[in-house]
Amino acid sequence: MFARRLINRLLGRSLCREEGAVTVDWVVLTAAVVGLAGAVFSILQDPVNGAATSIANKIETSP
Repeated sequence: MFARRLINRLLGRSLCREEGAVTVDWVVLTAAVVGLAGAVFSILQDPVNGAATSIANKIETSP
C-alpha cells in the first residue's frame, strides 16, 4: 500500500510539471521538419538530376 502511494505521488508530481514540455515540443517539431525535408528531397531528386544532366549535355555540345 505504501509503495502504491509513493508511486502515485511521484507520478502525479512529474505529470503535473511542464518544464520539459517545451523541449518535447521542439524535438517533435524538429523531427517533423527533418522528415518533411527528406520527403521533399526524395521527390525532387530525379527531376533535378535530369535537369542537371540536360544542362551538362548542352554545355558539352556548345561551341
